[in-house]
Amino acid sequence: MNVIRMLRLKLKHLYDRMSNERLKKNLLQAIPFWIASLLTGLVAVLYAQLFALAERGTAFVLSHHLWLLFIVTPVCFMVAWWLVAKFAPYSRGSGIPQVIASIELATPKYINMVDRLLSLRIIFFKIVSSLVMVFGGGVIGREGPTIQIAGSIFRKVNLLLPKWWPKISKKNMIMTGAAAGLAAAFNTPLGGIVFAVEELTKTHINYFKTAIFTAVIIAGLTAQGILGPYLYLGYPDVSNISPDIFIVVIVVAIISGLSGSAMAKAILALMKWKSKFTMRQQLVYVIASAMILVCFAYFLDQSILGSGRSLMTRTLFSGEKYSSWHTAIFRVAGPLLCFPTGGAGGVFAPSLAAGAGIGSAISGTMHLSAQNTNVVILAGMAGFLTGVTRSPFTSAILVLEMTDRHNLIFHLMLAAMVASIVSVVVDRHSFYDRLKLEYIHKLHREEQLAVAQ
Repeated sequence: MNVIRMLRLKLKHLYDRMSNERLKKNLLQAIPFWIASLLTGLVAVLYAQLFALAERGTAFVLSHHLWLLFIVTPVCFMVAWWLVAKFAPYSRGSGIPQVIASIELATPKYINMVDRLLSLRIIFFKIVSSLVMVFGGGVIGREGPTIQIAGSIFRKVNLLLPKWWPKISKKNMIMTGAAAGLAAAFNTPLGGIVFAVEELTKTHINYFKTAIFTAVIIAGLTAQGILGPYLYLGYPDVSNISPDIFIVVIVVAIISGLSGSAMAKAILALMKWKSKFTMRQQLVYVIASAMILVCFAYFLDQSILGSGRSLMTRTLFSGEKYSSWHTAIFRVAGPLLCFPTGGAGGVFAPSLAAGAGIGSAISGTMHLSAQNTNVVILAGMAGFLTGVTRSPFTSAILVLEMTDRHNLIFHLMLAAMVASIVSVVVDRHSFYDRLKLEYIHKLHREEQLAVAQ
């Protein structure tokens, strides 16, 4: 009996020791995610405030010296393009395709390529280029760039770990960073999680669910701790909506989904055409795009400029519910003029604004009530974003969390799914998938040239 008792005590001691070692390892693996998430929240808030300040600068020019746009916009577009082309070519555009490419390349064979897509250099020039461009009236958003910035922060924290630290999956670190970045940018924790699952990962969520949940919570709470609890848009009135509004939702989803996919395909075509230009020709292209944008704003419609958040808030919360069709068309044309120039800036917010413009214009054509108009505007936002990203659940959840209108969950999911189905008519692949492949091929070509030399 004594032998059995001693054996039990030894087994218990061994079990307790194993449990403590496992706890220690889990804690050490969690700390880098906590630190990176906290940093992501802080940087996301700073970036958001600087971005808002730059947009206020544009608004000042619009209200006091509109003619200055003919000078400010071309200069800002040139500086934004030059910063990216000269110092950080992989900081151009949205940043989401770079993050997706990084996840695919996060293997021992190609891990060095990831450092060109995610780094401190990328963070600096991503922020500066996008701020310069939006000050010039660029039709860009900060949300996609925030995702690449967050991925870079998580990547850098991972690189700084000492050799004795328990190993952390580089791929999971980047995916978690992207989710935390989206959550901090939009204040949409569920959107960040769904985005990671739907758009980024090919791995089952069980392998990194704790890390991603924790990162989203810490990054989001950090942002809220500084800015306070807020909604990206607010609480639109969607009471007393008509039962047959689902029919209009389907119509606007078809139009916005096709429009979003067509815009994305046109941007890709322009980028492919521009890639064959010399540096001087690219400079001429950037100036020409800026001047066309300014002419539209000066002579036709100022609302074409900026991220489009003002358009969304105006149509959702003021008495000006109905936008004209030319406003909707200009909001679609804006990214066509800005994104291919090569500066940093995303398409998330401009896509939402374009969808809002389409929904508002359709509502005006049909003379819908204010409450029904709000439903159609939100459906247009979800539909257009889906047409660009082909991530229907992410789009629906983002719009839902930005407005806190849970009674519209079925309307938004219907709009996103219909848009996802019809957008295949224009292009079978998403905007981000196309750009991801371009970045991967470019990195491989650069690697081959380096080996050849």
